[in-house]
Amino acid sequence: MEWIERLNKAMTYIEEHLDQEIDYERLGKIACCSQYHFQRMFTYMAGMTLSEYIRRRKMSLAAVDLQSSDAKIIEIALKYGYNSPTAFNRAFQGVHKLPPSAVRNQGVSLKSFPPLSFKVIIQGGEEMDYRIETKDAFRIVGISLPLEQDLEKNFAVVPQMWAKAAGDGTIEKLAGMMDQQPMGLLGVSACNETEQWRYFIAVSTTKTQDTFEEYMVPAATWAIFPGEGTNQSVQELEQRIIMEWLPTSGYEYANAPDIEVYLNPDPQNAKYEVWIPVCKKQDPSKDA
Repeated sequence: MEWIERLNKAMTYIEEHLDQEIDYERLGKIACCSQYHFQRMFTYMAGMTLSEYIRRRKMSLAAVDLQSSDAKIIEIALKYGYNSPTAFNRAFQGVHKLPPSAVRNQGVSLKSFPPLSFKVIIQGGEEMDYRIETKDAFRIVGISLPLEQDLEKNFAVVPQMWAKAAGDGTIEKLAGMMDQQPMGLLGVSACNETEQWRYFIAVSTTKTQDTFEEYMVPAATWAIFPGEGTNQSVQELEQRIIMEWLPTSGYEYANAPDIEVYLNPDPQNAKYEVWIPVCKKQDPSKDA
């Protein structure tokens, strides 16, 4: 199917540019989505972040170069985009568990990490509830933090942000302000191609308060999936959406925020909805 073909074209682009700067925005365009949504899809499907995959591929090739040539370590480091020997050494040891200087010794054990490719596998069979809704733009108010364009760097800071907001009373204050749909505490990943990426903990409201930020969620069509369980189950639902629902849905990602709507405050017995912005899938004959 064309969705998988797009992902594999993106993998080909990565392979052809491992000794150059890899353009994440270009990867998104190849896959017909934003670079943010491409990274999310990749992470759930590959079981690792995009940056980790690229790092493993580069270090796999660097090991081959070290064994098969007389090039200096710094020359190979520069080839794969590492201007600092320290950074290259750290990345290399992270993959191979030994420094690059040891590679040319007889009998050393190295890791080979081959290129990834994607294919359709029939699995699951467990039904998923969802609904499609088109909504006008709505205003949210809350707190935010900037996100890095490499999603790997955000995995620690977002949970810390939630913990701090729960501990300092911010969540309680926000809950008292919500007065319009969607009625719940919102986690909003506002990551488009024209603005600084930001993550919001917020509510939908008409009220104002000087201590909080305001953001307008754009009008969009959403695929909305209900769920319940622990906060970890939210991630599991999002993984199923990407791996099981999206490829055969007739939809693809649209350029709007991802939203998690928490309908009750209990992190161990949460009820929530995952909102994915979607549009009808493009005609593959019109792909670039």
